[in-house]
Amino acid sequence: MLLTSPDKEVSKPTFKHIEAEFYKYHQTVREIKQLENEIIYETSRDENVGGGKGNLPSRPTERKATRLATHRELKYLKEVVYAIETVYNLASEEYKELIRLKYWSNRDLTWDGIANELHMSRRKAISMRDEIIMATAELLGWR
Repeated sequence: MLLTSPDKEVSKPTFKHIEAEFYKYHQTVREIKQLENEIIYETSRDENVGGGKGNLPSRPTERKATRLATHRELKYLKEVVYAIETVYNLASEEYKELIRLKYWSNRDLTWDGIANELHMSRRKAISMRDEIIMATAELLGWR
């Protein structure tokens, strides 16, 4: 069982959004690496054509470190991946198997199929899914 506050609720769109993030978790991890590589291995180019002094540090290493730390999309993706990995790593083996079957197996199983694979009722499997999503929402601070 995951630790979540029983009085916390998330909206239906937030619930669906978190589920979508679970489905594309592996893609998001690849996207993070790609963004980091683009920032780290970027060739020096002047983005301040015709302007005054830019606000980024002038030394390349400092500029790259600043961009890695302040890149909004990268920061968002890392927060989502951190929340998913934290929930997954703290979950029991039964919950981990549900996450793998539902979101990462590419088998397109129904809830009846997932419940059958996990040797439990359909309702129990859905209840476990709800706990997983709620715990992730709580970590992300989403409602």
